[in-house]
Amino acid sequence: MYSEANTETWLNLNKFSKSLHWLHRLHDSTYHVDNVENVAKNKTIYFMRSTSIEWTDKSHNFWHGCTKISSGCKFCYMFRDKDKYNQDGSVIRRLSDQSFYKPLSIHEPQKVFINSYSDFFIEEADDWRAYAWEVIRDTPHLTWQILTKRPERIKECLPNDWGDEGYPNVWLGVSIEEQMYFHRAETLAKIPAVVRFISAEPLLEELDMLVVKNGKRIIDDFHWVVIGGESGNEFGPHRYRPSEIAWYERIVQDIKSQTRVAVFVKQLGSHLRKTMKLRHYHGGELAEWPSGLQVREVPE
Repeated sequence: MYSEANTETWLNLNKFSKSLHWLHRLHDSTYHVDNVENVAKNKTIYFMRSTSIEWTDKSHNFWHGCTKISSGCKFCYMFRDKDKYNQDGSVIRRLSDQSFYKPLSIHEPQKVFINSYSDFFIEEADDWRAYAWEVIRDTPHLTWQILTKRPERIKECLPNDWGDEGYPNVWLGVSIEEQMYFHRAETLAKIPAVVRFISAEPLLEELDMLVVKNGKRIIDDFHWVVIGGESGNEFGPHRYRPSEIAWYERIVQDIKSQTRVAVFVKQLGSHLRKTMKLRHYHGGELAEWPSGLQVREVPE
């Protein structure tokens, strides 16, 4: 049962070319979690918004919450942010329809990072993902950037019309924080996508990006590498771990000198901010870095 506020909100979908389709979907959906009235009272409506993440234009969450599965998750910013509002970041929940379908009202081309507060391929979201794919399919002017630590689930979670090259407006990426997780890149390399990327954030050790498997470099199946240091607090449960500038320099040098892959250095993180006495709170200001790291390329 939908509240009157929710019904009135979604009747406005008649401005879209596919309004009848979405009204039908909304009417039949059995996965609506909170009506808009109640969500508003609890201050938990989340709209598609601009973001401080330098390699995208906006972030959009179809659901919130995640489970920690590797070392990079230890001080995850999502859990840190959730704690500020006395919320449990491990509770995985679909957002309200007003938030879920918000991208349908965005008409100008933009890059959109999906699920900064979750993982798009997390198993607990299997019942909702098909609806998210429909939003993605019906916004071809948006470039959707999906980053996951669960690439082994991608293939089974793709829509039936994904095709041999993937959706033209979807980039697929994997997080690799330590060398032991480079197998994620090997898994993603087998999935068709117009752009494949690696996010080495939080960078927790020196990485070899030129790994060869069965006589072939895995990186040659990728288009983009993003590098970032861990952000966190000095005290409390959400801290940060040490890093070394040489780790960043090696990745940039290897990629720039031996591949045609684009490189984007996002931030140096809280540890190097402190040791290098940087002004930006996450070490994210290019002008403060060594010149060899001042690289922010994006795939064409």
